[in-house]
Amino acid sequence: MLRAHWIRALAIVLVGACATGTASPVSTTPQAELYLSQFGYLSPKYRNPTSGNLLDQDTWEKAIMEFQSFAGLNVTGELDGETMQLMSLPRCGVKDKVGFGSDTRSKRYALQGSRWKVKDLTYRISKYPKRLERTAVDKEIAKAFSVWSEFTDLRFTPKKTGAVHIDIRFEENEHGDGDPFDGPGGTLAHAYFPVYGGDAHFDDAEQWTIDKPRGTNLFQVAAHEFGHSLGLSHSDVRSALMAPFYRGYDPVFRLDSDDIQGIQTLYGTKTRTGGGSGGSGGGSVTPTRTPRPKTPTELDSELCTSPKIDAIFNTADGSTYAFKGDKYYKLTENAVAEGYPKKIADGWPGLPGMYLHCGSPIFLPNSLSLTDQSSPPVVGNIDAAFTYKNGKTYFFQGTKYWRYQGRQVDGDYPKEISEGFTGVPDHLDAAMVWGGNGKIYFYKGSKFWRFDPLKRPPVKSTYPKPISNWEGVPNSIDAALQYTNGYTYFFKDDKYYRFNDRTFTVDQSDPPFPRPTAHWWYGCKNTPSTFNTLGNVRLQKSDEHPDDITNLILDAASILPIEKATVSIEVMIDTDDRPEPDSYSGNGGGRAGIKLSITTLLAAVLGVYLVSCC
Repeated sequence: MLRAHWIRALAIVLVGACATGTASPVSTTPQAELYLSQFGYLSPKYRNPTSGNLLDQDTWEKAIMEFQSFAGLNVTGELDGETMQLMSLPRCGVKDKVGFGSDTRSKRYALQGSRWKVKDLTYRISKYPKRLERTAVDKEIAKAFSVWSEFTDLRFTPKKTGAVHIDIRFEENEHGDGDPFDGPGGTLAHAYFPVYGGDAHFDDAEQWTIDKPRGTNLFQVAAHEFGHSLGLSHSDVRSALMAPFYRGYDPVFRLDSDDIQGIQTLYGTKTRTGGGSGGSGGGSVTPTRTPRPKTPTELDSELCTSPKIDAIFNTADGSTYAFKGDKYYKLTENAVAEGYPKKIADGWPGLPGMYLHCGSPIFLPNSLSLTDQSSPPVVGNIDAAFTYKNGKTYFFQGTKYWRYQGRQVDGDYPKEISEGFTGVPDHLDAAMVWGGNGKIYFYKGSKFWRFDPLKRPPVKSTYPKPISNWEGVPNSIDAALQYTNGYTYFFKDDKYYRFNDRTFTVDQSDPPFPRPTAHWWYGCKNTPSTFNTLGNVRLQKSDEHPDDITNLILDAASILPIEKATVSIEVMIDTDDRPEPDSYSGNGGGRAGIKLSITTLLAAVLGVYLVSCC
């Protein structure tokens, strides 16, 4: 079915709005068409007010869905209020759909396709804003360039005369490049990629401010635009600087790991000291990744033979750590870093204690202790962990949580989850900050919760929702992570799943997912790199036959928390060779489940356990 959208009258309204210095919010379907066309989701022909082009329903819905996916909204294909509200936000004038992404564990940043061949670049502010002092603007522009020189060997030098690489101007309305500004709000600025000259233009109708929460922060917008001048397109990671929407003044601005990955893909990591921008000499050096060990060490052999982990998270500096029992491991891009594992008690003093009672673990908070010195405490078995965009790391165990600034406890902790994270359950399976929208997601059993600390209540009444919404992800996961490359990963037992946030399903790849965690994440050379269709490990040897491989038996209940009220035993019987569907939804395929819940025998079981143990 075709829908005819005539947009001549709307174009006149928008031109008038530009002339009077006011950007109109998106509130109608024709306005949304113009927006989607302007930023690359629809053909430019729909911006022509004289064309009267017909837009079919499928094309329209696909454009809406692509925008919603890129912006981290619920992908419905409907022009709902939330979608129009996001379209109305102040943003960069560069198209969202430009260039291409990279391909290792598939990063979320995008590269336009051009870069500067030199690393010593010059710039000039040829036209200053009307309402700010020139010396203050010089300082903010130099600071914005230093965002990128901090992590690369790029060096930026201002010049007053002569040719420069990047020309910077503050303009209003039509300013000679065919891409007029629209007054306060709407488009804040735009910049050209290196192949087109790298110049950056800012809308001087905006209320540019410096170090103030009001108005539009010049430093943050300039740093974003200079990312385009260096060759970066827009990122669909909401926390990234290169995301297209202005997110407001951030007094403790940090460059997102997604931005760092992108700029270093273009210009490499930092190898020289000094330099920066404006000749000020930043002197900061990017920490280099730990090289992959030649062979798994004896210390990480436990992780290779038993890949199941308790939690995995990134720290504020971009490092990735996995927790297992009382130990933690630092992960490089493809292995365990040398010198690991280490004791969690040494790395994060103050996390909860786990005591061995007759050889079995019993959890106690740090405020309690045992006088029985034959049962020394060890720290570990965290349920979940994540680092929020404020740079602080949160750890969860049982009914409590801890907040850390770096490696130090950040205040009076532990606290109850029910107090600090209202609406989130205790005894979690996993947690992460999803890059798609910057919200915190908690997982337990077959359900998940979305937590937004800026909303009241922080968890909507529509939660919890089934994990089956994350298509292909199984129930009862062990850990979840938004990795530094922008992809989302889920871990369960000895497997991991790479999730495609655009299609909102487990990614299709060869070898397929899930994959063995030990091989791909821990760098264990003597472990297989893939599974066969039955979910068993397939050893990649020419003389190996899949039928000769026995099933791997994983112990998913090695720790028995004493507060458990039931014991659940599940026996799965395979009846055919098809890949098993996930247990959370749909037809069970050729799988029959037998589930026995034992409640009445709990007291007897615990009694026998304690007597026989002691």
